[in-house]
Amino acid sequence: MINFRTIKVSAITVALALVLAPSVNAATTVSQKFSGDDEISETLNRVLPRIPYSTDSLSDTAKKVNSSQWQSGDKTNQKLNQIIGAKVQALLNWHHHGVGPVDGKWGKNTRKAMQAFQKANGLPITDRLNQETWQALTKDKALANQPVLVNYVLKDDDLNIHTTTIPSSTEAKGELEGMYYESVIEALGEKFHMDTGYLKSLNPKASFKAGETITVYNPGMPNTTAVSRVVADKNTQTLYAYDADDNMVASYPTTVGSTSTPSPSGSHSVKVKVHEPNYTYSHDDGSQTIIPPGPNNPVGLVWIGLTKPTYGIHGSPDPERISRQASSGCVRLTNWDALALYGTINKDATVEFK
Repeated sequence: MINFRTIKVSAITVALALVLAPSVNAATTVSQKFSGDDEISETLNRVLPRIPYSTDSLSDTAKKVNSSQWQSGDKTNQKLNQIIGAKVQALLNWHHHGVGPVDGKWGKNTRKAMQAFQKANGLPITDRLNQETWQALTKDKALANQPVLVNYVLKDDDLNIHTTTIPSSTEAKGELEGMYYESVIEALGEKFHMDTGYLKSLNPKASFKAGETITVYNPGMPNTTAVSRVVADKNTQTLYAYDADDNMVASYPTTVGSTSTPSPSGSHSVKVKVHEPNYTYSHDDGSQTIIPPGPNNPVGLVWIGLTKPTYGIHGSPDPERISRQASSGCVRLTNWDALALYGTINKDATVEFK
């Protein structure tokens, strides 16, 4: 259960200059660039970073991932090694069924994303990838032919960031200026929706300096359809998002409550949406500690409060443990999934727990 006090956050327009890197078509492509003038596009442009990338002179690993194809009779592909695994994770993400931090591995969050994709597309639910699901994932050729791994030129804005050491005690956290990232690598992992170990393995010789080109995962575009209803499924530890016509438009791996602090039951509504909230911790003696905003805040970068007091949907300081740890009764997402949902969920959307 969460006690919190929100703060008003000034709208900060994310203005990233496009860095022109050499490419086969002399142009840089940009992920997470929203061209509409509607509220969803404007919000997503404000809270999600634009990511300019190129595909010229890719590493051998990147080329293998980008050209990989799953074959039903291939035992290597059946096991989903890291090459085809990264491709499958990308396709699921690009269809708006989140896998958590991309690492190229077949884990529970990737399996759940595949099953949500199958459910949304009327396919049989399976525990393993099959030919029918692969064909559905790659049916949209423009989507399927996007590069999974791309080149990104590090900029000063990527590196000149506030960092801090997060203390263990609540009181010490309350004394910090902000709950910032603890390292540049952590910040880059979240920016590119990647497991930090995978990021480092793709760039073994990188010094992570401004002007350096590194290999990263291409996040593509999140769901931009307005979300009228979400279902937090405690059994699958998944949040399913639906549009006004009750079509599933996205799903996100999540942590929903715990044995000691279960989530509520029944149906509720969204009451408030806050970008970069702070967090109020109530001690046993009645005193309170206000923990400042930041990506490592206990509720991450987003708080979507419900009509059920003290409960909500929020981000996480530990994306690599989503679906693998307990929550205090709320619905916990990766920060990037929470930001994407923040931009699309209606202010009075229905939130169901099952």
